[in-house]
Amino acid sequence: MPKPLLACQSPTPAENRIRQDFSLGLRHGLPIALGYLPVSFAFGLLAVKGGLPAWVATLISLTNLTSAGQYAGTNLILAGASLLEITLTTLIINLRYLLMALSLGQKLAPGMTLQQRCLLAFGITDETFTVASLERTEITFPYMIGLIIGPYVGWGTGTLLGGIVCTLLPDNLQNALGITLYAMFIALVIPPAKKSPAIRWIVCVAVGISSAITWLPGLRLLSAGWRIMVATVIACLCGAYFFPRKEVQ
Repeated sequence: MPKPLLACQSPTPAENRIRQDFSLGLRHGLPIALGYLPVSFAFGLLAVKGGLPAWVATLISLTNLTSAGQYAGTNLILAGASLLEITLTTLIINLRYLLMALSLGQKLAPGMTLQQRCLLAFGITDETFTVASLERTEITFPYMIGLIIGPYVGWGTGTLLGGIVCTLLPDNLQNALGITLYAMFIALVIPPAKKSPAIRWIVCVAVGISSAITWLPGLRLLSAGWRIMVATVIACLCGAYFFPRKEVQ
């Protein structure tokens, strides 16, 4: 008689490794997801307050996954900037992710396909890059997917909730929400600026250039998108020239 088929076969060692790596990535990404909720919530509030539907704000978050780029790009959209300004501004602001992806690519496990690498590159943020870089072993595809899923869901969910809440708030409260953007950026900039003289000087240079472009005659004719690009590029070049990274001996 033929042997009866087993109802459930034991997972192979390879399958166990995939599950373990994915679970580990989920655990590492959970704190990031929780941290993204208030920031993306504020983005949803401001985007809907500016006139975008909640679903459009959520779609922006689900297709970008970048806080600074989203805020700058959305502000330009609401200001009626040209597609060229929006494209160049978000490109310059998000250019650091290209360097992060190249750096992280050296730690990826061999055999990863181009499609998998592109998918992981989409999910790289400052926080996921930092966590993945601290791993002492090779980074597998299941681990990175687990690491990215939490922050991705948290970012999109926070944006949707912020957009929905904004639509339910009265106009006087919506008008008061404009200060949340400035409060968020202050909270992001002040702590590292207090610890690093280099960051402090670069922030001062960026603020000075932005103020000069905004208020000086002739320069203030530039649109908001070009102001951001000019201030960002000059501040970064000054930082690279005056505060070069010291080589570890």
